[in-house]
Amino acid sequence: MRPFGKRPPRRPRNTVSKRRPDPFHGKDAIYVDYKESKFLERFTNDQGKILPRRLTGLTAKNQRRVVEAVKRARYMAFLPFVGEGLK
Repeated sequence: MRPFGKRPPRRPRNTVSKRRPDPFHGKDAIYVDYKESKFLERFTNDQGKILPRRLTGLTAKNQRRVVEAVKRARYMAFLPFVGEGLK
């Protein structure tokens, strides 16, 4: 049992990488289209899972648009449902 008033030393927090800039923001805004499979691959990992918003750096609205486009691209067979290594 630990004596009162004594805390264990804090561990340093893991450094979080800098957020990516939102590609749909600003003057060079890009339209989200389900037919652009190369662009949508940026938002999926090697297993084919959609990356979360905290990693992509998108706003909530644009993340919803990307998720919808990725799901449409999967349905239309522009993107695979699973990655190459999992087949």
